[in-house]
Amino acid sequence: MESIPTSERVVLRADFNGHVGEGNRGNEEVIGKFGVKERNLEGQKVVDFAKRMDMAVVNTYFQKREEHRVTYKSGGRRTQVDYILCRIGNLKEISDCKVVVGESVAREHRMVVCRMTLMVCKKKRSKIEIEKKTKWWKLKKEDCCEEFRQKLR
Repeated sequence: MESIPTSERVVLRADFNGHVGEGNRGNEEVIGKFGVKERNLEGQKVVDFAKRMDMAVVNTYFQKREEHRVTYKSGGRRTQVDYILCRIGNLKEISDCKVVVGESVAREHRMVVCRMTLMVCKKKRSKIEIEKKTKWWKLKKEDCCEEFRQKLR
């Protein structure tokens, strides 16, 4: 992650096997208020990683019913261990994040999706790259037409 330039857009999606927990006291810059259950040691590692890399845990920023936040179901256990992380600066580009109910990636894990609107900016072309425009209409003038013929020969 450290080798990726900060100008690049990065989105990570993984099973981090940690609980970042509900609420965001002290970590408002990297997690939202809408996690599941209590934070554990592995979840704290996810939060620390997000802080160190200037990333945000996207799942926790959107208020959803618990059914749309739980990413792992097995037996009686229901928890959130699969997360999507993005750079904090790109968080405004994400408009929604949820668990797709009924779809399973693995037997117990459920698919997490987010809606991201990418704004593509056109690069300004340097003067070297810009080709001169051919002004064909000028050939209608007799003097320009004659000059063109001479250069062409």
